[in-house]
Amino acid sequence: MTGWQQHLIIAPVILPILVGALLLAFDERRRSVKRALSFGTTAALIGIAALLLAQVDGRFGADGTPQAYLLGNWPAPFGIVLVADRLSALMLLLTAVLGFTALFYAMARWDRSGPRFHVLFLLLLAGVNGAFLTGDIFNLFVFFEVLLAASYGLILHGAGAERTKASLHYITINIATSLLFLIGIALIYGVTGTLNMADLAARVPLVPPQDLGLLEAGTAILGVAFLVKSGIWPLSFWLPRTYAAAAPPVAAIFAIMTKVGVYIILRLTSLLFGEASGMAAGFAGEWLIWSGFATMLFGTLGILATRTLTRVAGHYVLVSSGTLLAAIGIGGEALTAALLFYLVSSTLAVGALYLIIEPVERNADEEDMIMGVAEPVFDDEYTGAVVEEESEAGVVIPGTIAILGGGFIFCTLLLAGLPPLSGFIAKFAIIDALFDGRITATTWILIALIILSGLSTLVAMTRAGIDLLWTPGEDAPSRLSVVEVVPIGFLLAACLALMVGAGPLFRYMEATAGGLAQPSSYIEAVRFAPRARETEP
Repeated sequence: MTGWQQHLIIAPVILPILVGALLLAFDERRRSVKRALSFGTTAALIGIAALLLAQVDGRFGADGTPQAYLLGNWPAPFGIVLVADRLSALMLLLTAVLGFTALFYAMARWDRSGPRFHVLFLLLLAGVNGAFLTGDIFNLFVFFEVLLAASYGLILHGAGAERTKASLHYITINIATSLLFLIGIALIYGVTGTLNMADLAARVPLVPPQDLGLLEAGTAILGVAFLVKSGIWPLSFWLPRTYAAAAPPVAAIFAIMTKVGVYIILRLTSLLFGEASGMAAGFAGEWLIWSGFATMLFGTLGILATRTLTRVAGHYVLVSSGTLLAAIGIGGEALTAALLFYLVSSTLAVGALYLIIEPVERNADEEDMIMGVAEPVFDDEYTGAVVEEESEAGVVIPGTIAILGGGFIFCTLLLAGLPPLSGFIAKFAIIDALFDGRITATTWILIALIILSGLSTLVAMTRAGIDLLWTPGEDAPSRLSVVEVVPIGFLLAACLALMVGAGPLFRYMEATAGGLAQPSSYIEAVRFAPRARETEP
């Protein structure tokens, strides 16, 4: 890999940071310029992520091996290194798609609810992308702090008492977990003398027995920090309330943030505690399984108990995280491939649900609404929608109900896991992978919780649809702008594409799972990455 292609790895991090810095030079009155720059950046991130995915998958003449990028031209493990493999490229593309649609939706009115929305949004994307690409645990902490700092501003975007209360809890929890993060890092470095992930993978099997307990303690503390960010029970109380209080496009992009913790746990589990890790192999697998089960059960009960649609979505995020963590604990290549497909499908579906909730609730009659309080209908200056009855663009048509109802039903089928959509394919693949392995009590528990959570989601979403969409109201349906419809349709179309292209996508997931099970190519790509002067002709 030569020329401009070698710099693609750093582009998902540096591009949003540079554009975000440029946006600081414009005041809030230059909204059209800010929208154009940020929208173009998120669109470019999709293209960059797609190119990276093609390279690490061996397309367009690439060799298909993981690619390492040495910042400052310092060799690993002494310098900062970014690594792109099939897993990180997949997560980059998922983040870019979700970020593009969330930003598109925000331009309906939400980016005008407070200052510096576009700057904070781009910084969040830079932090998330950096977390997926970094090959060093300390720099993982740095990127975590970048995305958390941006999320603090985004969660407060739009003000309001409920958002302020939820944000205080959110900030407090994340500051505490950041402290745990640093403690875990210090313990791991004290035992191994390195924080480079590939170097750690080589040193963990050599840790003497008397130091193994300290290494596992440091990893456990580090793991708690990731699990809190993933929404693990009993440390998940903050998540449904925080996501419910956030503005819809902010909640949609937050759907990827819990997956950052899941990604890191999957990455570190494969590198540090795989079959080649000696006495540390399989560490904390049982804890992940039972913690995942508890999270799934808590999320399922929350879905049935809540009467607010945004809380339903928040508890489904917990169900998704619990399913992924339990599957990681059980392990196996087939199960890993299935959970990766489930991760992509559930993230896109939850993102679409968060975007569709607000127009659905806005459409409901405020007096008769049961599921929650609808957002107020704003004037033309704030929403960008035409409000005059005599205007052709603002005429209320029955198509509003058809569009919202169709999208809502689509989300319901996806989240409940009903055939033939990608949610069903993902859950069926997980169950099939469980039956391919050794069948134990944990196998049946996970299958039962998957089925129960899907049934609970179907019941709760059906109840919400009846209350919000199909119960006749006194008022005419509210208007639905094109800026709101397009991103929702884009996410649902992406989920439909997952169903249509399930075969090729599963082959990619299987190759990704194989790379995680045999991480030697990742380790070699980092430890033997050529420095810039060695690649020059």
